[in-house]
Amino acid sequence: MPKLGLIAISGLRVCDSSLLEAGLSFPALSGRARQIEALPSLGLLTLAALTPEEFDVEYLEVRDVDHDNLPAQFDIVALSTLTATSKEAYRLAERFREIGTTVILGGLHATLCPDEAQEHVDCLAIGEGEPIWREMLQDFLKGQLKTRYDARLSPAFDFSESPTPSFELLDPDRYPRFTVQTQRGCPLACEFCAASMRLSPKFRTKPVERVIREIRHLKALYNKPFIEFADDNTFADKRHGKQLMKALAPEQVRWFTETDVSVADDEDLLKMMRDAGCAQILIGFESPNFNTMNGVEQKSNWKARRTDKYLKAVETIQKHGITVNGCFILGMDGDGPESFENVYQFVKASGLYDVQLTYLTPFPGTPLYSRLTEEGRILVDDASEKCTLFDINFQPDSMSIDDLKSGYLNLVHRIYNEDFIAERYRNFRRHLRSQIKLKKQPL
Repeated sequence: MPKLGLIAISGLRVCDSSLLEAGLSFPALSGRARQIEALPSLGLLTLAALTPEEFDVEYLEVRDVDHDNLPAQFDIVALSTLTATSKEAYRLAERFREIGTTVILGGLHATLCPDEAQEHVDCLAIGEGEPIWREMLQDFLKGQLKTRYDARLSPAFDFSESPTPSFELLDPDRYPRFTVQTQRGCPLACEFCAASMRLSPKFRTKPVERVIREIRHLKALYNKPFIEFADDNTFADKRHGKQLMKALAPEQVRWFTETDVSVADDEDLLKMMRDAGCAQILIGFESPNFNTMNGVEQKSNWKARRTDKYLKAVETIQKHGITVNGCFILGMDGDGPESFENVYQFVKASGLYDVQLTYLTPFPGTPLYSRLTEEGRILVDDASEKCTLFDINFQPDSMSIDDLKSGYLNLVHRIYNEDFIAERYRNFRRHLRSQIKLKKQPL
């Protein structure tokens, strides 16, 4: 029986040592960083569930591809990598190939940069893995594995046929959170986005009964699993979102997800989210400035048209007992040194519970990367290791690189100041208590 290794490269990556020393030492930031790097690879676990019985399957994670002991027992391995760890994945692939192990590479970076990735592996999986995985393994068994399989040449994967990921392959003591996907893609088209919409542009939701089946599988395996929905925009489809919340409420699980600011428009949905166990949602505000956001969303300029509703949206969501983690991107076109103060004042005025600060990041294969390349603003062409969201590889248009870096580090210190965090947390709890009192008052 051939042995198949499903291998994820784990661990947070940041090149900028000054940010590592200054920023990631803050408890609020380092806590979220640990949660992110501890998430298992949902893509590989899904492929495990689709693997024919002829294979003996093992899932594992590698933190240091150059020094970790190389598992030599596999006949074939499938690697999954983000752009930031792509060079590490290539080195790991070479180590496996040197001992005669066949290497398949897939995921977002392989899809965004297929010609580059092809040079380092035996076989490349482009696009979604589900439509092509079984074919690849059957070809391997026959000794006819092709060098490239492109799922984009076939119809988008039908989520009604999605398998329950093989969560049983995970070590229960290793993972504080587990990922479940409820949809794929996003109806918006942000210039910088390098998420699942790049695997397949068609936005699809997963049937609610399939999602609940996965959650029940996790509950059967692990005690009170915390769920992180691995979606680009969970509530882009409000109808599907409400169906999901109705089914999720009896399961009594706590969960986190990402969505857009329009969730604040529907208070019925917010109540359902609260009652279904929502602990927090992450919203990509990017910038509170309309001029900065103008044109970022390339279909209808939707994000720019929402900036004047940001403050009210945070208030509406958090009064329902759901904390908001607001994500901001520094260094966007039109943003000068004043942008750091603008973000700070927005966080202060809005009472955002948590905050994520990132640099504008031109991921290879995105419209942003193409535009900045044409404008001569990419600093180093082959610098995928800087695609961490916390490193700079472009020339800002309205400030110097030094201004961007120093302004960012200063903002990190202010946003993650313990007193400022405590103030926001106290305000959230106080406002929540006042809302509860209002509801209890007799009419």
